[in-house]
Amino acid sequence: MAGAPMDGVVPFPDDFAAKYRAAGYWRDEAMRDVFARWCATFADRIALRDAERAVSYAELDARSTNLALNLLDLGIAPRDRVVVQLPNVMEFAYLHFALQKIGAIPVLALPPHRYREMSFFAQVSTAVAAFTPVAHREFSYVDMIARIRAEAPHLRHHVVLGQAEAAVISLEELIERPATRHAASLERIAIDPDLPAVFLLSGGTTGIPKLIPRTHNDYVFNSELAVSVCDVGPDSVLLDILPIGHNLPLACPGLQGFLSRGASVVLHTSTAPEAIFPLIDRYGVTHIHAVPALLIRWTESPLSQSHDLGSVRVIQSGGQRLQPEVRRRTARTFRNVIVQENFGMAEGLLMFVRLDDPEDVRMETVGRPICPDDEVLILGEDDLPVADGEVGELCCRGPYTLRGYYRADEHNRRAFTPDGFYRSGDLMRRHPSGNYMVEGRKKDLINRGAEKISAEEIEELILRHPAVLNAACVPIPDPLMGERNCACVILREGQLLDLAELNAFLETFELARFKLPERLELFANFPLSNFGKVSKKDLVASVVARMDGAA
Repeated sequence: MAGAPMDGVVPFPDDFAAKYRAAGYWRDEAMRDVFARWCATFADRIALRDAERAVSYAELDARSTNLALNLLDLGIAPRDRVVVQLPNVMEFAYLHFALQKIGAIPVLALPPHRYREMSFFAQVSTAVAAFTPVAHREFSYVDMIARIRAEAPHLRHHVVLGQAEAAVISLEELIERPATRHAASLERIAIDPDLPAVFLLSGGTTGIPKLIPRTHNDYVFNSELAVSVCDVGPDSVLLDILPIGHNLPLACPGLQGFLSRGASVVLHTSTAPEAIFPLIDRYGVTHIHAVPALLIRWTESPLSQSHDLGSVRVIQSGGQRLQPEVRRRTARTFRNVIVQENFGMAEGLLMFVRLDDPEDVRMETVGRPICPDDEVLILGEDDLPVADGEVGELCCRGPYTLRGYYRADEHNRRAFTPDGFYRSGDLMRRHPSGNYMVEGRKKDLINRGAEKISAEEIEELILRHPAVLNAACVPIPDPLMGERNCACVILREGQLLDLAELNAFLETFELARFKLPERLELFANFPLSNFGKVSKKDLVASVVARMDGAA
């Protein structure tokens, strides 16, 4: 089925591709054709809702077809990359379907990303267009993209959600304007299912996130397999409120998985109880994707007593460890719910606790792989498998796990074993049940409410401050967000620095605000490991001791 390769994309080896096809995992269908089948099968059912609107599967297909034809007129062609930075709105779904219809490939950025991240995504992907809101609060996406376009001539178009100015194009207008082309022109576009359908973003341990190519074959399989373990049927209703550019709310099972079953997806941009509790009550929401920080916020809200939340059957929690007490509070708040822990990565492998697992297994583990041909190794420091039940690094490969980041040859040599297993950087051990337990991280990441922050990226920027001699960013425990970023700093002699000054300096690099340190601790020296490296474990212990002493 393979056509011409795409520069920078690492293909699956031929023998593995043949194996996945023989097993029926890969069906050699473009996502465009799979989406079209869903829309035809469930044409009259409600596909999407928000606080005001409802859209059927037939309407979703028609509007995305019209948009696709207008995008072709705009000059966006098959295999073109486009950066998409939209919130959880219906227009995201129209655009996602439209880009698949023409074989263009979205790079799924997040609304908090700023110039530093967005310029990198545009440059490394050689994107021809960016799709963003006009503005959010005081921040102008229009100004940001104008700067990037001045530096990247290949970024020809800026399409905005909201009131468009003369220099940009309105997404709403492209959706509504009658197309001049015939829909049959879409059917003549050949799409290779072995090539990327989307580019997701890595957690990013070495600077700005890498691009993850997810092929048509693997990403359809990803969604359809994930939805099979979440008790989803045609009458299910998903409340999709996590940022939809993430893998979980888009495809694990997310928007794609629920639409594959003829279910409805409620999209909303707020996670506040006063916004979402009425939606649960009004639409009979049965499933929610969440992170522990949200569950803590919801269970502490008195508004839960003012709305009927009993329709919720499954809350899928991922991104960070869910403490048993938070799980118990959630069960009391939502009454009929099962909290289904999962562990996943944009790079591929998904683990889910099964809904019929014993309670102790559901409490203690993050699940097990969802595909029989998900291969998992738990490797020690010597790169050899550890004994069963011992802690090691999770390494994986399989029919929906990438074989290489996009245009990142040097990084790929470190990120994969010689036989193609992805080194996740997560420390895990196998539970006696066959499920897995997360025991920490080998990679230098800070997990702030499931948003992964590269310590190395922030350290490199802090070191540019003229008052700073050395810097190390470490995760400090937080009851709401799980972890927060603490900047540990050694100052040059005679210098002073506080957190507000440090963050004002970091903001000049125009990075996403969630990456900014939330605590600053000054040190005369850093503790060192036996190998002479900064011991971040000891730094964390020192910071926690200071926090406890100040309490």
